[in-house]
Amino acid sequence: NLVTPTHYVPQIIEALKIAKDKGLKLPVLYNTNSYDSLDTIKSLEGYIDVYLPDFKYFNDKYAIKYSKAPNYSENAVKVIDEMVRRTGEAKFDDNGHIIKGVIVRHLMLPGLLFDSKKVIDLLYNRYGDNIYISIMNQYTPLRKLEVDNLNRKLTDKEYDEVIDYAYDIGVRN
Repeated sequence: NLVTPTHYVPQIIEALKIAKDKGLKLPVLYNTNSYDSLDTIKSLEGYIDVYLPDFKYFNDKYAIKYSKAPNYSENAVKVIDEMVRRTGEAKFDDNGHIIKGVIVRHLMLPGLLFDSKKVIDLLYNRYGDNIYISIMNQYTPLRKLEVDNLNRKLTDKEYDEVIDYAYDIGVRN
């Protein structure tokens, strides 16, 4: 599980070449915020089995406001397209562990239900059930923030609404 590894990709590739030559059989997972360059993801051809990208925001005004990440949504779609192209439909071993595929994580933020639904729409309309979508509700403010609704945790009602929405449009994975 390579977590936020983008700045080490050249070294990771060299290390994985050695490991695979010496018999590495474990699936390699690339865990990223999806703000990678497309060239970085393309360079990983043949080295990554499972991608675990985030898809944080549909609307770039939130990406800029909360993460200072212009063009986040557009970039994330290109990157995830490439990940899906490389891995295809998810595959699991006999123990139920993923060995190939893409699991997109979406961390819901309080007050952004509409944006969360747009993320789910985009992912499902683009990839169907060829990917897995992890809708996460664990956002927890750690200190007093001077930013909109981010001073509170997500409510169960908000989370349930998005889960129900995903199910209602057909999401099963």
